Amino acid sequence: MSITQDRRTLATKQKALTINLNECIYGSFAEIGAGQDVAGNFFKAGGASGTIAKTMSAYDMIYSDAIYGVSPDKRYVSEARLMSMLNHEYGLLIERLANQRGNRTTFFAFADTVSALNYKKTNDAHGWIGVRFQLTPNGEYNDVILHVKLLDNDNNLQQQAIGILGVNLMYACFHYQEDASVFMNSLMDDLTRDRIQIDMIRFVGPDFAHVDNRLMSLRLVKSGFSDVAVFGPDGKNLPPTDALYKKHIVVMRGRFRPMVNVHSDMLTNGVKQFLEEPDVDKKNVVVLLELTLQALKERNANPEDDIDEKDFLDRVDILCSLGQTVMISNYHEYYKLVAYLSKITRLKIGMVLGYPNLEYIFSEEHYKELPGGILESFATLFSRKVKLFIYPTLRNGIIQNCLRFFPPPHLIDLYRYLIANNKIEDITHYNELNLQIQTDDVLGMIKTGKEGWENLVPAEVASIIKERHLFGLPHETVTEKEEIKTAQS
Repeated sequence: MSITQDRRTLATKQKALTINLNECIYGSFAEIGAGQDVAGNFFKAGGASGTIAKTMSAYDMIYSDAIYGVSPDKRYVSEARLMSMLNHEYGLLIERLANQRGNRTTFFAFADTVSALNYKKTNDAHGWIGVRFQLTPNGEYNDVILHVKLLDNDNNLQQQAIGILGVNLMYACFHYQEDASVFMNSLMDDLTRDRIQIDMIRFVGPDFAHVDNRLMSLRLVKSGFSDVAVFGPDGKNLPPTDALYKKHIVVMRGRFRPMVNVHSDMLTNGVKQFLEEPDVDKKNVVVLLELTLQALKERNANPEDDIDEKDFLDRVDILCSLGQTVMISNYHEYYKLVAYLSKITRLKIGMVLGYPNLEYIFSEEHYKELPGGILESFATLFSRKVKLFIYPTLRNGIIQNCLRFFPPPHLIDLYRYLIANNKIEDITHYNELNLQIQTDDVLGMIKTGKEGWENLVPAEVASIIKERHLFGLPHETVTEKEEIKTAQS
């Protein structure tokens, strides 16, 4: 039976029982908040005495701090708290049981810290879940860490969802670790995507050396587990809520295939103008370069083809090498992105856009599915603390900017209102020479090894493209080939 077929036939109770009947798997469960449903599932499945060394929960903050230490940020539903729990519980297992049964046992420590829906239903229900585990006796441990959002409108249902997810995670750690895609997909067994979202997953350890966590971010969004994933310059996956909470956010969307001088100029000057806004705290700003699923699929030879994951990683390698934080989203429309970000922060959001994007935003055809049409989308896009910074475009020798933009006649007054109320602004400082650069032209030059493409991209970008031969760069450039021919003749 294949892994996929096996996964589809196992219910939550069967998974828990399978773990319980494996004499090699032994460990502890520590759960804070949202009940004890993960451990409860293992107890109810039967045979738990062969699997569970201990279960515990420290709901009281004083008890929790006494056991796991005081978190620097004073938060109890956080990655820092989760890691303290895993460190403590796994350390106790090794300390107390390694001598007696270490040669025949693969130890694990399961931990979660969850804030389920409160009585008044006023909180953001979410949680951190993790497993530290061995795959061989006396072997090194691995960690799998998740951040989840709970979507059920009932506390008991949220607890149930955490219980199912926890069993899925435990089972995957011991059965699907060789295939990260199957591992990740199995987490939603017996769950639906309107019940729970997984917006961060991180694989760490020797048995996951083959896993690229940036690729896992992409697959989270592509599989519909989350609408957004974020990772930092170091490639470390970040929970969007933690990365963006109470921050001023600047977003620049693009295909970045590759990042060229116009992108760099656009970002630098757009961020500079955003920082000059009187209601922006310069010390509390995060800058995001956003790749949408639609942008990742663009330019495929066959529009039905899936996303080219190597091409995705090539783009990400460059953005990370420039020290950028990257967001992947499934929000093709800007108002949907703003609606999402506005739930995380109430501070000002800046969106750095090219002139063609301004034209796109004012095209009513993109809002046909909305009952209120373009006005409904604008109510979301512009009613929050949001400002668009527009980078000009060169067309037929004429620089197109906000002053030269003319929406349809019935939208002119709306456009003037937005300009007058400081919702849209031109990026005033820019290098006019960059307006001549077309990303697709640069990509074509790279693929053919045509001389001069290096001058059209930032120096750091040129260096990494050459070093890794990204975007189809041949190992010999056109110039090098001509030199070889001349030498041979």
